[in-house]
Amino acid sequence: MTARRWFVVLPDGDAAEKAVRVVRPFAPDVVEHHSGRPWLMGAWPTGHVRVARAGTARVAVFDGRPPDVHVLAARLGGVRHVDEVDRVVAGTAGDFHLIASVGDRVRARGTAAGARRVFHARLEGVSVGCSRADVLARLTGSDVDQDVLALRMASMPQVHPLEDRSVWRAVVGVRPDECLLLDGHGRANTARWWAPPAQTASFEEGACAVRQALIAAVDARTAAGGTVSADLSGGMDSTSLCFLAATGPARLLTTTWQGLDEANEDGAWARRAAAELPWVEHEFVGREHTPAWFADTAPVPAPAEEPGGWARDRAKLFGTLERMSRRGSRVHLCGGGGDQLFSPMPGHTHDLLRINPPAAFADLRRRTLFRREPLLPAIRALGDRTSFADHLARGADALAATSTPAGPRPSGWGLDARLPSWATPHARDRVALLLRRAAARDPQPLSPRRATHRILQEMRAGGDGTRRIDQLAQDILGIGYATPYTDDAVLAAVLAVRPWERVVATRYKPLLAAAVHGIVPAEILARSTKGEYTADAHAGLRRHRRDLLDLFEDSLLAEVGLIDADLLRAALHARPTHALHADLIPTLACEQWLRSLPTPGARPAPVAAEGTR
Repeated sequence: MTARRWFVVLPDGDAAEKAVRVVRPFAPDVVEHHSGRPWLMGAWPTGHVRVARAGTARVAVFDGRPPDVHVLAARLGGVRHVDEVDRVVAGTAGDFHLIASVGDRVRARGTAAGARRVFHARLEGVSVGCSRADVLARLTGSDVDQDVLALRMASMPQVHPLEDRSVWRAVVGVRPDECLLLDGHGRANTARWWAPPAQTASFEEGACAVRQALIAAVDARTAAGGTVSADLSGGMDSTSLCFLAATGPARLLTTTWQGLDEANEDGAWARRAAAELPWVEHEFVGREHTPAWFADTAPVPAPAEEPGGWARDRAKLFGTLERMSRRGSRVHLCGGGGDQLFSPMPGHTHDLLRINPPAAFADLRRRTLFRREPLLPAIRALGDRTSFADHLARGADALAATSTPAGPRPSGWGLDARLPSWATPHARDRVALLLRRAAARDPQPLSPRRATHRILQEMRAGGDGTRRIDQLAQDILGIGYATPYTDDAVLAAVLAVRPWERVVATRYKPLLAAAVHGIVPAEILARSTKGEYTADAHAGLRRHRRDLLDLFEDSLLAEVGLIDADLLRAALHARPTHALHADLIPTLACEQWLRSLPTPGARPAPVAAEGTR
């Protein structure tokens, strides 16, 4: 195994003996059940797991900042069933895996936004869990699921309720709000462990809770001291994290890069923020030294769990992480997730109409006046009664109806999944079938409130991105990557606030501004604009058009029948547009990922599968 951090979770029973023999050659680290049988096997750096024992019970916390092991053991002493273990880690900040062994039952979970995930598969006749899908795929000899790979080329590659569909055929993902349960016979099941909180907190209560959660989230990364680094983009999200990190015991490095658009104010705001932190080391990277988007078209340099959304700016991202690693940083902080948590989401007014009509009409008036949104479409959207299942079915119909991408048709549940114009009819049919089968099961949304569902959907997409970047950064550079806004406590604190108070059309991220008031200077929080990077996208496409054309000259996606390479190359020759940029990113990610697979045998066959799981 080339992964630096991974673990396999094994059931406590004789049936797991053969699975243990498969894992043992790759696993230098082992933690045992009370019975003495292996429970956790894998590889992890010293200090990244805390194990507590009480009688026959065991609990392990990977990463995060849990209480002292003696506190964990004392709490564990009162646990009689594996479903009670969440109270053992109450107050734990950061993102972490929680694994427990109580009696003959094993329970494993990640985080609600998916920055930590659990996967499972059958290995030598028993079900085992794992922290990484690619590790589990190698242990089981799994190949790539062509249908799911086609889904990863869509505009929304992670679609609820298909989170359990891994791109590896034999590997099943545990949904972020569910935990994996293993019994002594090696049988697997899942159960819900997390649900969005009731939205009853006032703005003032919410701001206080968000403040405490953000302080704890950043402290979880800085408390160990040493050196940490952070993006200082100039936006409110990353700037707030920098001011929080600057108060901790760790030495802080910040980095800022300059966009191509002269009207983009991010750089100027980043310098204003840096001036308020004179004891912090700042790095400002000029335009001439910033890699253009799409600058790195090579295969992913190390095995990755799945295709990742960083394809457009991989050179800049990993160049930043490499510089920070050379300067001693052990973890790099990013503001991902802040926009989703603190900005209005589509469906917000639709929800308000059903829970607080006066607030809904006030919000509609602000949107149409302050944001100059058209009135009639906004009114029509308020009356939409499309169920979540119908939303999925409509997306399937749109994909199957045409060989060209359907235009975006937003609803409060989100946009229909869209495939690029170069996707083959076969790819469209397979993704449409996945969506249609999901819709037929009448799935429940992540929340009955559309805006909350959309927040959770996008936070999960962000959590997936965080996890995969962190895995690659650890494997290649030895530096971690973290997005504190995706932590469970932060997510819960934000969602608990009454929707009509959490976001207001006339104020920019008011809840975040209130939460960090007094930590971040008021003049920094007064910014009400956001940087725009269309110029960077278009310039990157023009500058690296030849590299992209060369990459898709012998495309593996074309070889397996998922894209028409001629149509893609024709699109690349055309004038850059926002749609081309958006469609190209997941296709490029899938192509680069396929090329990084260590053995051709893992790749999907160039024929359609007969069915889906």
